[in-house]
Amino acid sequence: MTAPAVVEVDFPGLAARPIEEDDAPALHALERAIAAADHPNWAWTEEELRDDLGHSWVDRERDTLVVLDGATPVAYGSAVLAPVRETGVRVRLEGGVHPEWRGRGIGRRLLAWQEARGLQLLGGCTEQLPGWLAVDADERATASQRLLHRAGFDVVRYFNELQRDLAAPIPELAPPAGIRFERLTADRVEAVRQAKNEAFRDHWGSQPTPEEQWETYLGSSTTRQDLSFVALDGERVVGLLISEVNPEEWELQGARTSYIGLVGVVRDWRRRGIAPALLAAALAAYREEGLEKTSLGVDSENPTGALSLYTRMGFELTGRELAYRKTF
Repeated sequence: MTAPAVVEVDFPGLAARPIEEDDAPALHALERAIAAADHPNWAWTEEELRDDLGHSWVDRERDTLVVLDGATPVAYGSAVLAPVRETGVRVRLEGGVHPEWRGRGIGRRLLAWQEARGLQLLGGCTEQLPGWLAVDADERATASQRLLHRAGFDVVRYFNELQRDLAAPIPELAPPAGIRFERLTADRVEAVRQAKNEAFRDHWGSQPTPEEQWETYLGSSTTRQDLSFVALDGERVVGLLISEVNPEEWELQGARTSYIGLVGVVRDWRRRGIAPALLAAALAAYREEGLEKTSLGVDSENPTGALSLYTRMGFELTGRELAYRKTF
């Protein structure tokens, strides 16, 4: 792997510069247009865009780029080195091009910039671990898939998107003996982070979540702690279910929806009925909240058998996300 000394920014006829804090509203509008074309069932909120670009490990001057026609953003991208590098060194690539500006080479040039910056970030790491440039694409985003294939990225994993109608019967499942469920509260945030890191340690591509990232996620306006649950063995958190509700997506999805961001059980408590009981508790809470549908994403090769669990609980396949990687 050879990291370039200089990352070229080359968008003929257009301006390009690092993303600034004041760009958030315009980037949000751009992202909504991208979502309508590429992943019409979900969209970033402006808050989520600000949070992702505001983390301490993001060098916005070097890691981000917005492409402009005059003052109007027509594309944006980022290449960000993950803050935790326990089993691998990962640079995640995010961004896209407005549908009306596609077919002009902007996406190809943007991806080339992202890859060059990603190689610089990988080249600056001292860990003797596998290095990845990582980017995901919805199976409906065929233009993105063609671009990634031409650039030499390979599909290495599939993530199934599942949805459940909350009008369907919800099973009544009690926690296993010795376990109690409680709603997530602020005093358990750190304990839940530790349980999440333990529960996902053997999941493909997962790295421990650092405190800053966890606090941002749980503090987001779309994360509903009051609709999230923890499973407790005494005072030890052994299971968790984190719920998200984004009203901006309701029009896109045609229903009042929620999203199950995380479901996890620590290894020594797996296969004892905690996960299905957590799901049942959350589904009942969603229905009581007046929500109509809920969805989640799961690795098609999840080692815990989660996919079969979700289908038994009434979830149905609605789409797939493709995980692309370049490995070094």
